[in-house]
Amino acid sequence: MGSEFNVMRLVRDEPEPSAPRLALTSVPSSAVIHSESPAKTDPLPGTPDAIVRQFDEVQHEMDALRQELVHLRRRDETLNYYMQRIDDELRLAARLQQDFLPKALPALAKVRFHTLYRPAGYVSGDLYDVMRLDENHVGFYIADAVGHGMPAALLTMFIKHGLITKEIHSGGYRLLKPSETLERLNESLCDQNLTYATFATALYGMINVHTLEVTLACAGHPAPMLMHEAGPLEPLPTIGGLLGIFPHEKYTNYSTRLSPGDRLILYTDGIEVAFGTDAASDPDRWQREFLARRSHVAPALLSEFGELADKESGSLEPKDDLTVVVLEVIR
Repeated sequence: MGSEFNVMRLVRDEPEPSAPRLALTSVPSSAVIHSESPAKTDPLPGTPDAIVRQFDEVQHEMDALRQELVHLRRRDETLNYYMQRIDDELRLAARLQQDFLPKALPALAKVRFHTLYRPAGYVSGDLYDVMRLDENHVGFYIADAVGHGMPAALLTMFIKHGLITKEIHSGGYRLLKPSETLERLNESLCDQNLTYATFATALYGMINVHTLEVTLACAGHPAPMLMHEAGPLEPLPTIGGLLGIFPHEKYTNYSTRLSPGDRLILYTDGIEVAFGTDAASDPDRWQREFLARRSHVAPALLSEFGELADKESGSLEPKDDLTVVVLEVIR
């Protein structure tokens, strides 16, 4: 007992083990870990927050589109304003050019004139005129400035102003031969020293209404065609250089005598491209169309010919101006 008592006493008297102690050491400030809030994540698709965010994005895009639309409308309004101004000015120019064309064509003895005039746009690079020179003679011409549109139309106005058909002096007057008229017109154009490469073709002639003798001079223009009551069209051999290219150019006269029933056809080169497209053009078709209507009176012939040209595929956007002048000797 004594020994057991001693052992138990020793156990009771043994100090209880203390809790382990942590050794505290200094830690550098850079190594201190700070606690941060968790990163913000996109809301899950289909949740109210996601729908709101999508709605805000769509609304922002719509606001941007509305602003862009406002700018486009302002730009369109400005363009429409200037386009309307250009359209009004071109219409005014077209009416002015029409005023330079003859209001009525002279009819003396058995000689009659008929015309067909089809500008490719508002204004035309083609010009024609028929004027009574004196009691026995009627002068006529047709001109075609290079290109079409406003530049060509302005050149035709100069041609009309520069065309001189007679000399007037104290003792009377002298009718200029067609070659002299073209020579003077060519000098006037060359003297302008135009900066743009501008030129024109022209054909001027006069007819004695009693003898029916016609005298013509040509400046690079398509040869006129003589249509008799029977047979093919007869081209008249008229040659000459373009107007406004070479100073001191000389032109020659060609004379012939018409008969009752004859028709002299003057035209611009637009007649050759009036039918068909570039891929399927027929430059001689217009001659066949004229011959097919030989029995018509001249006004009806030109009217049907114009309607036929208008029906072609290119009539809505014609490639060139079209002008035809018909000198007719009635029976």
